Amino acid sequence: MNLHPMIAALRKHKAGVVLIALQIAVTLAIVCNAIFIIYARIENVRRPTGLVESDVFLVTQQWVGAPSGDDPASIQKLDAMLREDLNALRALPDVESVAPTNSVPLLPSSWNGSAALKPGTDLRSGNARTTFYFGDEQWLKTLGLHLVAGRDFTAADVTNMGFRANTQPDIVIVTKALADKLFPEANAVGKVIYLNGDSKPTTIIGEVERLQVPSVGSWASSFVWNSTIQPIRLNGNFSRYVVRAKPGRLEAAMRAVPSALYTVSPMRVLDDDSVKSFKDIRAEAYRADIGMAALMGAVCLILLAVTAAGIVGLTSFWVGQRHRQIGVRRALGARKIDILRYFQLENLMIAGIGAVVGVALAVGLNRLLMSKFEMQSMPVYYVLVGLAVVMTLGQIAVFVPARRASNVPPVVATRSV
Repeated sequence: MNLHPMIAALRKHKAGVVLIALQIAVTLAIVCNAIFIIYARIENVRRPTGLVESDVFLVTQQWVGAPSGDDPASIQKLDAMLREDLNALRALPDVESVAPTNSVPLLPSSWNGSAALKPGTDLRSGNARTTFYFGDEQWLKTLGLHLVAGRDFTAADVTNMGFRANTQPDIVIVTKALADKLFPEANAVGKVIYLNGDSKPTTIIGEVERLQVPSVGSWASSFVWNSTIQPIRLNGNFSRYVVRAKPGRLEAAMRAVPSALYTVSPMRVLDDDSVKSFKDIRAEAYRADIGMAALMGAVCLILLAVTAAGIVGLTSFWVGQRHRQIGVRRALGARKIDILRYFQLENLMIAGIGAVVGVALAVGLNRLLMSKFEMQSMPVYYVLVGLAVVMTLGQIAVFVPARRASNVPPVVATRSV
């Protein structure tokens, strides 16, 4: 097909061509980046925590009138109260295991620091960033973590300390990701590390396959699997217990918790949010990601619909203006398929111009988002997918008015203007 008449016709409708080309360019730029954001959010939501999440729930409570000092007597009193709670929860018929904890994955509460190979060094020296979990000998079992090397804690390994204490443990269990970062060419079990820039050595006694840090924010993405588990019961005027119910008994175990704890001591606060399943913790942690993905999806659909409507409207307008010209072409022997292809190729040219501009806009928008919101660089295939979607949309949108143009009869050429 000769492109010269087509280009000449488009020059007579410059405003319409520029409008549709810019609309396609903006749509392509936004859709590419929106799809990239949607995929990133979905990947976050689908990210495994390392836990066996079924039948797990978290209990958060606060004592009333509990000791608040950091003296040894207060700490031991708080530890005795905590152990009474643990015994009461472990005695429940629907409970399989219980462990004290400071946090769990996806909970917006974390203790973060560093792990180093030399004493007195911290993150500024290029060492690994890590999240600290505190628990006892039942912690791994309760969360369902998979131990891939070394051993678990024993009751003799577990100590207690106050919330404001700044002492480091003798032994820890780390995730495989952290172990590989610190000792990329050696087995980490039995090796010594130094936590939080301290000079006290800490020995790694085991590795778990995976354990996600509590935060789901982008700031934690660089160390999302770097977790360190310490054999410590933290003592303060509030406590958290992670509980694994017996299979299929989650609801019954959760209902039994408040009365069991109030029986031990009524001087505590347990509200409606104190007993929460891990399923609910996951839903709350990723509510913003799911909402953002849904919003971006809606924006994409609206933009694509508006772009398609613009192409249909403009092409229909052009068909109406060129009604007699189409009739002349039909009278000179042009087939219906020739008219259809003409308008589709015309749209392809306009969409191609818009796509070239849109690719540049998509890359520029991604660079801007990277500088403002700590986003990663968008891979090329997202641009290619967006390009294919927009070009295909243009061809689909132009089909109806182009088909209507192909049905213009040759007799139209003989009518007076």
